[in-house]
Amino acid sequence: MGLSSANISSEGIQFCVFDSKRGQHEGEELDKILFFYPSECPFSAQLSVIGLCEGIITFTRMFSPEAPCELIEAERRSYVFYEAEPDIWMVMVLDKSKYTESVWRSESLQAVLKEIHTLFVMFLGSIKTLLDKQPSGEFARSHLYYFLTDYLTDFTVSTKVQLPTFRECLKERRTVQMLTISRDVAIEIQSLVTVLGSPTGSSTMNNSIILFQDLLVSTTLSPDDTANLFAYCVMRLTPHALSSSLSSSTWSYIMKSKTTSNISAVSSSPSTVFAVSDELRGTSRDTSPGGEPRTANAPRPLQRDKWSKGEDGYLVTDVWGVEIGTSLLRTPTILLQQSQERMYLCVYQYKSLTIVLLIPVLSLVNGEQGILLVKKQLLENVSDKILSIEEKLSKGWGGENAYHVGGYRYLLIDGDRNISRASPPAKVTTLSKDSLLALNNLREQVDTEKKRSKLDNPEHEKDFEACIRAKNNAWVIAKVSRGRELYMALEKASETLLFASEAVEKFSNKYCEGAFSLD
Repeated sequence: MGLSSANISSEGIQFCVFDSKRGQHEGEELDKILFFYPSECPFSAQLSVIGLCEGIITFTRMFSPEAPCELIEAERRSYVFYEAEPDIWMVMVLDKSKYTESVWRSESLQAVLKEIHTLFVMFLGSIKTLLDKQPSGEFARSHLYYFLTDYLTDFTVSTKVQLPTFRECLKERRTVQMLTISRDVAIEIQSLVTVLGSPTGSSTMNNSIILFQDLLVSTTLSPDDTANLFAYCVMRLTPHALSSSLSSSTWSYIMKSKTTSNISAVSSSPSTVFAVSDELRGTSRDTSPGGEPRTANAPRPLQRDKWSKGEDGYLVTDVWGVEIGTSLLRTPTILLQQSQERMYLCVYQYKSLTIVLLIPVLSLVNGEQGILLVKKQLLENVSDKILSIEEKLSKGWGGENAYHVGGYRYLLIDGDRNISRASPPAKVTTLSKDSLLALNNLREQVDTEKKRSKLDNPEHEKDFEACIRAKNNAWVIAKVSRGRELYMALEKASETLLFASEAVEKFSNKYCEGAFSLD
């Protein structure tokens, strides 16, 4: 028998966010629910799921007080846990029978939860902070509702949420993909970054990241902040993201009708959480037990089709509304994880080049007027540099298959810098199902070894190496060395392990600076 989750969604997934410290008294149990998908699920069923999750968390903590529960595999369901903040839990419950390919890697599912939380905090602040501002939970619930439902649209295929499976075992979420550039272009980019850092010659230092296509070219941020902002850029800001939003036939959970709102795929019956009319205005209504319904503004940074390119090349959005007393659109702000400093998010785009400039909020006293001045001065100072860099990068760009290596299907990860490089997705699809399943299973084993090693000695990173023959006679390989990881599938290798080892050695020497070589 498997663990029971009452009334699991017809599409096979339940997703909740709850505060285990709230709702401790009888009759106040609903207060602990901050978000639940699907929202049409009866409150009794929601409490049943959360009660079961709390029981699992409490039970497993008895045996591992220092390492919170991350995964429970039952006969029919998978439970994925992530303690996003102290006592704030995010949980996914997946019904295996509802998925034709119900083989996934727990770390990849946890990475989805971690990405949700880091992006949420980057734009809206921590969940605890929102709860402190409004103890009834109004702000937290409204912000989580829109943020999470907007986020889930990226995983929706034909009105069904499709989470990462074994077919994505050669991808690594929450990492950035770098563009390889020549020395002369690197010098030119560094010159541009210097000007971006202080475009007006003032003592205020701005930060920036630069992308070409969907690849990172330059960053002045920490690895974690870079990964967070890079993820958002690829989701909503790069030329590819903008064109996808405009041309995509992907469903939107808010219909164009002025009188109705249909959230059937993500959250139908909005009256159980929010008033229908408020959804069309980007506001929400808290209807949590014990509180009067109140309207709360809820910025929606992940909402599709909300960014557009202006005539001056800057991207604009109305998500944050307008500045009080003016008709100027408010510039979005983000919170940097490392410095805890809030920054204005200014995005300039020229052809395939996207420049994200981060200006400290406290450095501008004139608000939007000050930002307009910075933007104008920036264009005056760096227009020629931007044109030159974009032209050179375009000429040297090898296309979508630029990082394909013949005969190899690989994933290379630098965990210290949050960087990854992988075979192009189109090439990965040529691998057989047996190869992908074997590689996914091998990655699960590596994840387990890494966790054990971290518990045994947090200061020491354990090296790991495995080479396994799959059912279809392909070789699947994993190597972990000094914070770097290499995963590989070789379907056309010979019968011998020696041949596979030599192939990995050649790859390591040529593309990894010998990081995974034997000597």
